[in-house]
Amino acid sequence: MTTDPVQPPVRVACDCGSTDVRTVEAARTHKGAMRKELYSRLAKGPEKSGDGCLHFVEGLVISLAAGGGLAYMGVDQDKPLYVLGGVVLAALILAGTLFVVRDDNREKAAEQAGEARADQLWRPAHYCAACESVFCPGGRPWAGRLTPEQFKKLVWTRAGYGDQLAPGDKAKDAVLPDRFVAEP
Repeated sequence: MTTDPVQPPVRVACDCGSTDVRTVEAARTHKGAMRKELYSRLAKGPEKSGDGCLHFVEGLVISLAAGGGLAYMGVDQDKPLYVLGGVVLAALILAGTLFVVRDDNREKAAEQAGEARADQLWRPAHYCAACESVFCPGGRPWAGRLTPEQFKKLVWTRAGYGDQLAPGDKAKDAVLPDRFVAEP
């Protein structure tokens, strides 16, 4: 009975000459001082939790507490204006809650629809800790090095949820090289 010899893992080197290279997925989860920062900088997508149901329950409780409390006070003190104000307040809070839930559902749907497109760019990518860049060995699906912010912006925009980049996120302001702007 023969067994296959254990083959050592293939070492990937960066253009800068460093061999301290990991896949983007491994770099995000690797333990170290920069792990928490890299986790966000190399994110594949917005990772929405689908918390629309929780937001609906919160909105319902707030509308019942605020609007219901005001309406109850109006009934108790025989002030019809308070009753009307309580009902209107509860309706406005509930309407706002429905808008939040709708936006949560849209963002979650965009994440699910773009997951396959994001995987095409994210899975083959490697992160070089020495020069802090992201690249694809062999030049596929792109050639050259990108900063983590450029990489995140590329993945998120091609996947269809670039509009979900947070205003304070450096990736939102990252400028992609011209070769990526014209491609689909």
